[in-house]
Amino acid sequence: MMKWFLRLTAGLLLLVAVIAAGGYLYLRTSLPQMDGEIRLAGLQDEIRITRDASGVPHIVANTLTDALFGLGFVHAQDRLWQMETNRRIGAGRLSEIMGDATLDTDRFLRTLGVYEASRNVLPLLQPDTRDQLSSYAAGVNAFLGQTGPTLPPEFLILGVSPEPWKPEDSVVWTKMMAWDLGGNWAKELERMRLMAVMPPEKVLEFYPPYPGDPAHPLPDFREMYQQAGLDAGRLYAAAPEPLPEGAGSNNWVVSGAHTKTGKPLLANDPHLGLSAPALWYLAHIQTPDVDAIGATLPGVPAIILGRNQQIAWGFTNTGPDVQDLYIEKINPDNPDQYKTPTGWADFEKREETILVKDADPVTLTVRSTRHGPVLSDSHRKSADMMGESHALSLAWTALRLEDRTPDASARLMAAKNWDEFKSAIRNFNSPQQNMVYADTDGNIGYYAPGLVPVRKPENTARGKIPVPGWLADYDWDGYIPFEELPQAYNPPSGLFYTANHKIVPASYPHFITSDWSAPYRANRIRGLLDHDSNHSVESFQLMHGDVHSLMAEEFLEILLTTTPADDLSRDALIRLSTWDSHMTMNDPAPLIFSAWIRNLNKAVYADELGDMFPDFWRQRPAFLLNVLRNRGNQGQWCDDQSTPDQVETCQDILQTSLQTALQDLTARFGTSMPDWNWGDAHFAHGDHLPFSRIPVLKDLFDIRVPSMGGSYTVNVGRNRLKDEQQPFANTHAASLRAIYDFSDLDKSLFIHSTGQSGNILSRFYADMASDWAATRYRPMSTRPEDYQANAIGTLVLRPR
Repeated sequence: MMKWFLRLTAGLLLLVAVIAAGGYLYLRTSLPQMDGEIRLAGLQDEIRITRDASGVPHIVANTLTDALFGLGFVHAQDRLWQMETNRRIGAGRLSEIMGDATLDTDRFLRTLGVYEASRNVLPLLQPDTRDQLSSYAAGVNAFLGQTGPTLPPEFLILGVSPEPWKPEDSVVWTKMMAWDLGGNWAKELERMRLMAVMPPEKVLEFYPPYPGDPAHPLPDFREMYQQAGLDAGRLYAAAPEPLPEGAGSNNWVVSGAHTKTGKPLLANDPHLGLSAPALWYLAHIQTPDVDAIGATLPGVPAIILGRNQQIAWGFTNTGPDVQDLYIEKINPDNPDQYKTPTGWADFEKREETILVKDADPVTLTVRSTRHGPVLSDSHRKSADMMGESHALSLAWTALRLEDRTPDASARLMAAKNWDEFKSAIRNFNSPQQNMVYADTDGNIGYYAPGLVPVRKPENTARGKIPVPGWLADYDWDGYIPFEELPQAYNPPSGLFYTANHKIVPASYPHFITSDWSAPYRANRIRGLLDHDSNHSVESFQLMHGDVHSLMAEEFLEILLTTTPADDLSRDALIRLSTWDSHMTMNDPAPLIFSAWIRNLNKAVYADELGDMFPDFWRQRPAFLLNVLRNRGNQGQWCDDQSTPDQVETCQDILQTSLQTALQDLTARFGTSMPDWNWGDAHFAHGDHLPFSRIPVLKDLFDIRVPSMGGSYTVNVGRNRLKDEQQPFANTHAASLRAIYDFSDLDKSLFIHSTGQSGNILSRFYADMASDWAATRYRPMSTRPEDYQANAIGTLVLRPR
């Protein structure tokens, strides 16, 4: 009997192994063809696609439209699931494949109308832009039309079939990038929510002005907000999560006067949410008119960040205030109308139907005002609470027909000098970016193109809080003229750098934003640039890897005044007293510091915010410093509102928050403080959509690697304080690093955070992750003799 059971068990295990092996071999057919020949309809001429040793495609074609056909084809080969989810996000169609778990997000995005705006702008783009978008879509669809390849595993697991690609699918993802990088609306909503529990002057303390800027008083609209009855918390939760506090990117450029070779050097590392696969996909496009290499966005037909044979460019987010929220007053005698400065006007309306997997479709009526979509309609409870008296609308530049950003792409790839560069980026409307520039003639420059609204002098809200929609004072008054946007060409210093800090002087005549990022990274970059008068690719690599935290250095002066309450606190303070403020991997001090700051934030303002606190729990260094230094009596924040019979001081809060932090670290990492390790706790987490949320699958599809850096280091690594499970995980970092060497542009270096492939079965799924974490790079040359060496293969696409 036992022998029979053992034989049966062995047979079942063998059967499972055979099925698993067969399944694996079947799924292997989803890997792209990288060699040989394929004949496809829609091509004008032959395209040669050589993948180098890192899996980077080098696409050679006789026309740009054919080259972009090839780019669409390789994007679909390597990143089809990513493209599918990205366009579904922008179109508000996630619920079709994920069920009602994503319904609130779909309702919000349908109301926002990003996909609608993408469709509307298409006929207004330049004819050659439309041709390029169509050719790219044809390349994606040529891949989808093949009968041989199996779809990537995500499609099979979820039972999804991709639809044909459309030009508006490309446009919508550029607008979603603009949404991520221009989310001032969230801060307006946050300030409005805070006004329900504290007066405007205390809200202003919580959001202090940029260092050196005056604190402009907030108008008191609390009565209007109360009358409107908006459930702002639910609306906030339904929208895509805003960028973390201090989020941003780095770029810098130096002229030949500051380099060992006498030629310019340019560096760029855009900071974005980490994902699996990475946001970026590296590629090279070569035609008789365009020879450009760099980072692309799967779904978009362009080299977004990179260089050609004459110029290089790099972006950081300017962070402009291009969104305003308006409280709209509804006509009590006619609910189809809202109030304007000149009288009542009709809402524009459209019907949206959201298909939901395993549930009935949801129909949504979307209203729009002269400002933009009525966001309060996106959540039923918010709409019900506002009732028939008020609505909340959004004005956003990327929804306007003036946003012609796709027109910039091809012109930027082909630009050969500063004048052509400026001409190309004139149409780069959204999101506004700080663009640094260098060319082979030795020139360097900077420009910040974008549609930035002009606000009237009587607009005392200055984009910080929702305003009355029926008053003309708060309407936009056009846009900052392109010629008057921030810019520099061959500055006398011979260098330029941006790190999302304030990039305009007090004398600049236009308002851009009140929400510049803290200048810690910018100050560190400037110090490193000034420290070395003869820079090289190697010195730029060291700058990319720099983990000295000026923020930690500033806070330690205060934290180290704390009196230890127990032996564990004493040991921690001793370690911090000898720490050099470097957020290195193999060190407990960065972890102790980060845990203390996390708990200090909670101790200072959780009592004032109550149930809202989790939404506001994030890094707030300027506010905390003001509190701890008791500026303007702000030390009152240290008093715990839940203990009315006693008054806590900031020294009390420092002491207890350190104890709480150390207790938490002990529970997470054990009792041996020397074994606590920042790199392991601060692992870089590239999460997969949607499998990060599914046990077992998340371990297969997510990408994790130990990482260094912190929220305010040049080598950045931001963590979510409110994440109770992984509060120190690095989720927002340098999504790409690039260094352009004008002594030989083909020696320029690149790396992104995962690998070229989005297919978990590919050896290129995560092969860059360890190099990225260690700030190592991959060479990317446009010379055939370089990229053909050790190439994986050459695929030839020919007209059918």
